[in-house]
Formats: sequence, structure tokens, C-alpha cells
Amino acid sequence: MLKPTAIATAISGTLDILFAMVLTVAFSRQIPNMLRYVASGPFPVATDMGMAGAVLGLLVHFALMGIMAAVLMVYLTSRPENLERPILVGFVYGLITYVAMNLIVVPLRFDTPLPPKPLSIATQLFAHIALVGIPMALVARHYLRPRAA
Repeated sequence: MLKPTAIATAISGTLDILFAMVLTVAFSRQIPNMLRYVASGPFPVATDMGMAGAVLGLLVHFALMGIMAAVLMVYLTSRPENLERPILVGFVYGLITYVAMNLIVVPLRFDTPLPPKPLSIATQLFAHIALVGIPMALVARHYLRPRAA
């Protein structure tokens, strides 16, 4: 289960952070600041750490992706019948991760107002479903599905 978790983390983590970088630039913001903000979740001092804080943000991002991937792999190992529906599983898992991150974790940590703005909802749902949930489920299907004998 380690290999599919690592591959899902690498793929989804890369897709998601690239999308975040595109959005950051589109809103005329700086990528290192965005990464320091990510790091400031578990490490509040990261906002004052310069490039080290940005690198820490990248590590935090991939650590969170690793947790998300591992949880999905554990679930699909216990419910292998769902490996046959990776798009549906990925869609639902994307919704679950969206709710967990954007309606629970981020508001509790950063005291952000609820509900989020419509553009934020749209971009974050897209990222969590299309760039995180579905790719992770497709990787899980490829590596965890029993092979025909």
C-alpha cells in the first residue's frame, strides 16, 4: 500500500499545488507567500521565515496530500469493490476532503469567515475533486485492484 500512496501523493500533490500556483499568480499574489501561508497552518512562524517558510509550505502541502492518499488507500483496501468505480469514489472523496479542509480545518485554524465566497467554493471543489480525489482513486484502482489469474 506504500507505493500507491506515494504515487497518489506525488500526482495529486503536484496537480493541486500547480493549480494553487496558477491561481496565486492570477490573483496577482506571490507564490512564496502562498506557500508560507500553507506552512503557517501547523507552523505559525512560517510567515516570517522567508524562502525556508515557502519550502516548509511545500512540505506541509505534500504531507497533507500523503495523509489524504493514505486514508483513501486504507478505505479502498477495506472496501475493494469500490475500486471498480474510481471516478465516483474520487468524486465523493474530493467532496469529503473539500468539506474537511475548507469548512472545518481552515476555518478553525485561520478563523476564516463562513460561508466561503462562490469563486473559492468553485476553485476548491474543482481542485479537491478533479486534481485530488479522482487521480488518487485512479491510482488506487491501478495498484490495489486484484489482477486476473
